[in-house]
Amino acid sequence: MSNSETQAAKIRNQPGFIAALDQSGGSTPKALKLYGVEENTYSGEQQMMDLVHKMRTRIVTSPVFTGDRIAGAILFEATMDREFGGKPAADYLWDKKVIPFLKIDKGLADEANDVQLMKPMPTLDDLLKKAKSKGIFGTKERSVIKSNNAEGIKAVVKQQFEVARQVLSHGLVPIVEPEVDIKNPDKKGSEAVLKKEIQAELDKLPAGQQVMLKLTIPDEDNLYQDFTKHPRVLKVVALSGGYSRDEANRRLAKQNGMIASFSRALSEGLSAQQSDAEFNKSLDTAIQSIYDASKT
Repeated sequence: MSNSETQAAKIRNQPGFIAALDQSGGSTPKALKLYGVEENTYSGEQQMMDLVHKMRTRIVTSPVFTGDRIAGAILFEATMDREFGGKPAADYLWDKKVIPFLKIDKGLADEANDVQLMKPMPTLDDLLKKAKSKGIFGTKERSVIKSNNAEGIKAVVKQQFEVARQVLSHGLVPIVEPEVDIKNPDKKGSEAVLKKEIQAELDKLPAGQQVMLKLTIPDEDNLYQDFTKHPRVLKVVALSGGYSRDEANRRLAKQNGMIASFSRALSEGLSAQQSDAEFNKSLDTAIQSIYDASKT
């Protein structure tokens, strides 16, 4: 069995969740602030990225961060290019039996038709080649649905699957992430439209190709359960979307076959000021609660 086959089997079968460690430039100051690092303590992009790498390193090198409960981790490109514990980031993770994914989108375009598509990615082929060479298993690409606009939702899903096909052509597994904003005034209606559009795109994928779906936890429980059994879907994962960890876990526990892919809800409660013992205890509690919600 090749590495990627072993990894696909782990994602498919093993209980666990995906740790999203991919805050991008825009959300990094916010992530650092929540971690107890104020903006006036650093200056410039480089210092900021060094600090965030330090935070991520502390998470992934923690003895409680292992492949027993964590199936995968999503990295930012700058993290993939760096090291954890003296090893290339993706190799370090896989040594712990945590499958490495890469966030590939360049952020969100301006809102149109009540959605935000992804910005163009002219250098995507080069990035995918690099990711493959560094042992990355899959990718993640995010867009956002702000309101129930059928035309907008269709455009989001169409773009997501165009990118997914490009990712698949490089032998990587795409995580398609059309997030429905939790403040969407007709979240339930938007989710029904989204489901229909995703179904149509999945049915067009050739046999033997699989994507993962990263979706906002739906208002109608088990709305996406059909996808968990779809032959073109490796796994359905949930984003925390701004819900607190407790709320995200509570909602997720009601969805059969859906596992977590949380970022902010994972690092909630962690701080730079904690001793290693306190930090590891806090992280362990977070990991266990998200693991339990993913298992039910």
